[in-house]
Amino acid sequence: MALKDWLAALLVIVAWGVNFVVIKVGLHGVPPMLLGALRFMLVAFPAVLFVPRPQVPWTRLLAYGATISLGQFVFLFSAIDAGMPAGLASLVLQAQAFFTVLLAAALFGERMHWYSLAGLAVAAAGLAMIGLSGGAGRVSALGFGLTLCAALCWAGGNLVIKGIGKVDPLGLVVWGALVPPLPFLALSLWLEGAPRITASLASPGVDSVLAVFYLAYVATCLGYGLWGRLLAHHPVRQIAPLTLLVPVVGLLSARLLLGEQLTPVQWAGGLVVMLGLLVNVFGPRWRAAPQTA
Repeated sequence: MALKDWLAALLVIVAWGVNFVVIKVGLHGVPPMLLGALRFMLVAFPAVLFVPRPQVPWTRLLAYGATISLGQFVFLFSAIDAGMPAGLASLVLQAQAFFTVLLAAALFGERMHWYSLAGLAVAAAGLAMIGLSGGAGRVSALGFGLTLCAALCWAGGNLVIKGIGKVDPLGLVVWGALVPPLPFLALSLWLEGAPRITASLASPGVDSVLAVFYLAYVATCLGYGLWGRLLAHHPVRQIAPLTLLVPVVGLLSARLLLGEQLTPVQWAGGLVVMLGLLVNVFGPRWRAAPQTA
């Protein structure tokens, strides 16, 4: 890739990795469902007036918005609000890669290769180490479970995208963002209540305002826009593995900016999960290597 493309990829990785810290900061002043509503309202408006609607059926657009935009972030924001460390959330969320493989096999009969099964087994062991870690750094069971639910929703969205085929990724993100605001607001009224919503909107902290803008324009519009351009100009096999660096940035930024302390068992579990992801991503190359030698 050209230097400008490497820099674009690095910008996306950093933007998405720091995203988890920003969510944690935003939740200090805005409840999770309201934060989700504000994020996607800013993503959708006024961008829908300038970004062409992707040429996909409305049902597919609704499914995309309901899974990746709504479902994923209902669970992720709730998980972090429930005490899930931001750094570990960035790592556990990568379980979406294995959920995608399992769903594709269950729903579409896609074959599961040895490297997917091996990677799944290794990553599951790492997730178990994180989820069962004890001591002062014990992960909230609720937060851990909600993060896995977020990963499952992301996986469902991946299958929706696969069914859509080639499409402008920025247009898909912007128009898909029309789906979540009203459900997020309804959930906020139900779970958080009108008084809390009013108080959050009446006197928002500077940190919360900046967090909402970051989530909408940096993590979502800029991140997905650049990522889509990279995928359009380079082979997927060259671009997709770069997402393995997102949890690395997430863990480091949470450590540096939030002072999150992980136990040795959690660090070990994180390394095991990363090993499972590496087996899943690079397994096809390892399988093909003897054939091309």
